[in-house]
Amino acid sequence: MYFLSDYPGKNELLHWWQNRQKDIVYKVNCHIHTPYSFSAFENIRQALDMAVKEDISILGINDFFVADGYDEFYETALLNQVFPEFNIEFIGLLADEQQRGIKVNDPSNPGRTYFSGKGLNYPFHVSPDNLQKLNQVKDESQNQVREMLARTNDLLKACNAPFIFEFTQLKTDFAKELVRERHIAKAIRVKINECFPSESERLEFLNALYAGKEQKADLNNNILLEEEIRGNLLKAGGAAYVRENEKAFLPVHEIIEIIVDAGGIPCYPVLLDNKKGEFTGFEEDFNKLADRLSGLGVGCVELIPGRNRFENLLKFVNVMENRGFLILFGTEHNTPQMMPLTVKASDKVLDSSLERVAYEGACVVAAHQYLKAKGEEGFTEKSGLARLSEKNEFIRIGKAVVEKFLSVT
Repeated sequence: MYFLSDYPGKNELLHWWQNRQKDIVYKVNCHIHTPYSFSAFENIRQALDMAVKEDISILGINDFFVADGYDEFYETALLNQVFPEFNIEFIGLLADEQQRGIKVNDPSNPGRTYFSGKGLNYPFHVSPDNLQKLNQVKDESQNQVREMLARTNDLLKACNAPFIFEFTQLKTDFAKELVRERHIAKAIRVKINECFPSESERLEFLNALYAGKEQKADLNNNILLEEEIRGNLLKAGGAAYVRENEKAFLPVHEIIEIIVDAGGIPCYPVLLDNKKGEFTGFEEDFNKLADRLSGLGVGCVELIPGRNRFENLLKFVNVMENRGFLILFGTEHNTPQMMPLTVKASDKVLDSSLERVAYEGACVVAAHQYLKAKGEEGFTEKSGLARLSEKNEFIRIGKAVVEKFLSVT
């Protein structure tokens, strides 16, 4: 039984909260990936252990294409008294931007659009038609990885490597459900370290594998070495790279339909500034971005502040708050690099205003999950439009829901 289903009705819950409400802004993180897609975490338990150590009170799972980690995440979160939020991520297309060569939130591919759903139903369920679409997207992503693995094996054979990989075994050894190119890179790194005990042997093999590309990463730094293998072999321009089939990318409006069907809130992940201070054409004008998202029926954005300068983050949040958007923060953790779960900008910790925005956004998602669990309408209407005019009421409900959860001993 989903714990939120047993909570009292809205009026009773708000009355309880008003009699004990505390002026506390709890720490939150609404976007992490887990090993069910790819993650810095070895397992979900590790993520929750970190959340407890860092006093994170609300944590959101956000894997690509799958909800397979929901059960384990739910059970582990409850054991650690961390409020669980159930999210998902897609890669889709905005056809108009693609045709005009405009980059959205993928800095390399015009029209390519990462897109999230927040606060989905638990247990996860969608209609048969949308389940078929989800399975198609997953199948296409796995077909691409299978082709990259075949090319990788050809490269390994050409280098007389003492190992190659079979897809099923690689999945068993290195992945939970979805196999991604990062798993291939990790597998190669692990096998190189196993098969070539000396640094000189590893260096000789990598130089042969890279076929002329210079080996630069510290051979004793697993994270950097995996990133280098992935960059040299599996990303665009690499000898094992395979371009994704267009069938792997649903139009954004279809992704929104799936998210709404799954009970969630459609949410646009904002790239914002890169290390050079550059913005994509889709995002460089914040008000135009807000207009475009509103035109798509999207009233929620999420940020990964660790890749943005504080000054730009604050400017963006101020614009989107004034436009009434729901704003969420997270850390991703979808690379081999382990970092804290505590959200911060690339150059500075969050100030109290941004911490408030982060907490209140997470509270809206908590309220949405609670109301949906009670059989009521959540933050999104049946059409998928966000009930932005009621955001403050959802913040109140969400604070009550979170306080009720955290008060259980």
